[in-house]
Amino acid sequence: MRTTLDIDDKLLADVVKITGEKSKSKAVNKALEEYIQKIKVQQLKELSGKVKMVDTWKNLRKMELNE
Repeated sequence: MRTTLDIDDKLLADVVKITGEKSKSKAVNKALEEYIQKIKVQQLKELSGKVKMVDTWKNLRKMELNE
């Protein structure tokens, strides 16, 4: 998808250099993908201790039978 963006030249040059991509588009896409992945990991970390996990299939089965 084509989009017109106003991106700081130095910032874009840094992204191209750091990602190692040859094109600006690929560099920006890679940076966005990595940023999204970082945010998702952080969101999962924030759930730590808030989600009860069933640790074995036996426990899961027992829970299903008790319903």
